[in-house]
Amino acid sequence: MDPECRGGPATDVFFVTMTPKVLAGAVLAYVYNGLLTRFPLRCARELYLRGYLGQFGRGTSVQMGCRFLNGRRVHFGAHNAIGFDCLFDGRIYDIRTGANVSIGPEATVLTLGHDPLSGDFRDKGGPVTIGDRVWIGYRALILPGVTIGEGAVIGAGAVVTRDVEPYAIMAGVPARKTGDRPRNLKYQLDFKPILL
Repeated sequence: MDPECRGGPATDVFFVTMTPKVLAGAVLAYVYNGLLTRFPLRCARELYLRGYLGQFGRGTSVQMGCRFLNGRRVHFGAHNAIGFDCLFDGRIYDIRTGANVSIGPEATVLTLGHDPLSGDFRDKGGPVTIGDRVWIGYRALILPGVTIGEGAVIGAGAVVTRDVEPYAIMAGVPARKTGDRPRNLKYQLDFKPILL
């Protein structure tokens, strides 16, 4: 847990103490999420993201409209293709992607939520790990604490609530296995639109 975050008395509820580091993070997030995310030059956005995110792998592309909650906890591997209007929630826990990951438009990756069984609305979450050559479809939702194995496919609109085995094809709400992807994947993503 970050030193700026601590539990309240006799609970697991987190709150953030305003420190210079937290304030700086909030300003960095505002600059990107409020201003730069809709700037129509990919190279300008990527220049900012290289300094703002925890990792921005070589050959990775992020389209317009993507938002980051605590970008320092978002780590993109090499040659990722991130579609427009995605949300990456790194407020408390890390999000890590492998190489050649394709994340479709409007997908959401969450690391923090609330425990619905908690009488005092406790926070509940965990890191999200996405393996090499994973393909996540349009408007998919990845919930906290999930690991998606190498080469897996997450169908459009699917809600991933638990770990996904390598090369599994998942679809539905909640996501269930519908098939297997071939294991001989060799592609390298190189999606770099100029104005997106």
